[in-house]
Formats: sequence, C-alpha cells, structure tokens
Amino acid sequence: MLQLTKRTEYGLIALTHLATSEERVTSVRSICERYPVPRRLLAEVLKVLQRSQLVESHRGAHGGYSLARAPEEIKLSEVIGALEGHPSLTSCEALGAYEASSCTVEAVCPIRSPIHVLRQGIWRMLANTTLSDLVRRPEAAGALALQ
Repeated sequence: MLQLTKRTEYGLIALTHLATSEERVTSVRSICERYPVPRRLLAEVLKVLQRSQLVESHRGAHGGYSLARAPEEIKLSEVIGALEGHPSLTSCEALGAYEASSCTVEAVCPIRSPIHVLRQGIWRMLANTTLSDLVRRPEAAGALALQ
C-alpha cells in the first residue's frame, strides 16, 4: 500500500520540529539530537525542502533552518511532492500516462479509473492537511483533512 519514504518521514519530522521550536533558527544537529535520524540524510532532505521554498537556510555560526511560511500555509502535498513526487498506487500509475505499450490490460482494465479516483482522493486529503494540523493534533490530522 501507499508508504512514504524515509526521506519524507524525516522531512515531516524536521518540519514539525521547526514549527514547534522556540528557536528562530534550528540546526540539523539540534534536530538530530532530539530525534534519532541520520544527520547526512536529514541535511539532504532540508536542502530539497529549501529548493522547494518550504524552509529557509541561514548561514553562519548560529545558522540552520526555519520555516519559509507559517505552518498553516504548508500543505503535506507540497512536502511529499517535493521529496518524492506524486506517489502511485499501481504500477501503471507510476508510468504517468498509462502507456498502452507497457500495460497489456490497459484497454479493458477494470481498476484503472477507480484507482485513479482513489489516488486523487488521497492527494486531496494531503492538500487539505497542513503542517499546523500535524502539530496541533497529530492523531486527528487525517480526520481534519476529510472535512
């Protein structure tokens, strides 16, 4: 089933940490001291999030990262899209355009349309769930997005 990559998990951990931190700028070291995540991988993830304009990088002795926008403005779909693209549910979806040449049942496939609708629903839920929702009540984030 749909499973987020470690990169995305670490990215979400870092973002929730930045959203709740009392420090204006937080270092990779500080995040890794709080959570047992690989420092090098977390640094790579934060660079991707910076290129996607979800976090800002601050140089210097007291450098690190901060959120580029308020937590209620950062959608989970943005984070997941930046770190792993749009996850697929089936192998034909992973091809992007349902290429007939690579799928022998495409013309008569009974699951193509329903799976596509399901994927759109999942993505809509991620687009309606913000970082603020995760920080506020992590257990209710999915329920909030379905409303």
